[in-house]
Amino acid sequence: MAHLALVTVIVPDEDDGLSFFVDGLGFDLVEDTPSVANDGTPKRWVVVRPAGAGDDAAGILLARARGDEQLAGIGTQFAGRVGLFLHVDEATFDDMTTRIETAGGRLMEPPRTEPYGRVVVFRDPWGNRWDLLAPA
Repeated sequence: MAHLALVTVIVPDEDDGLSFFVDGLGFDLVEDTPSVANDGTPKRWVVVRPAGAGDDAAGILLARARGDEQLAGIGTQFAGRVGLFLHVDEATFDDMTTRIETAGGRLMEPPRTEPYGRVVVFRDPWGNRWDLLAPA
């Protein structure tokens, strides 16, 4: 059976992505390998995953923007919608909101309680919208 392995977040620089996800949010660095783009220029293959998520859990590929089209797509990958969902348990929800803000993210609203759990919409440092959710 197939499973989702990676999603890509376009960043201005892989080190900026590592600073937010690994240093700020406490994600694990899964891989940081030099590579070569299709046009022969050097690039890095950088993958992060929430700490303790397990080897078969989906990760995030931090892809440095290359060219005008990709630069324009930074922070708008989901056309202004929430496109990424980060689940935590209720005990770590408040700590994670603090970590998000300290790392350069921005809460878009106060946290609220919904029938499906506690949630807050935030933007990562590049503008992508996420839900932080502690499921009910």
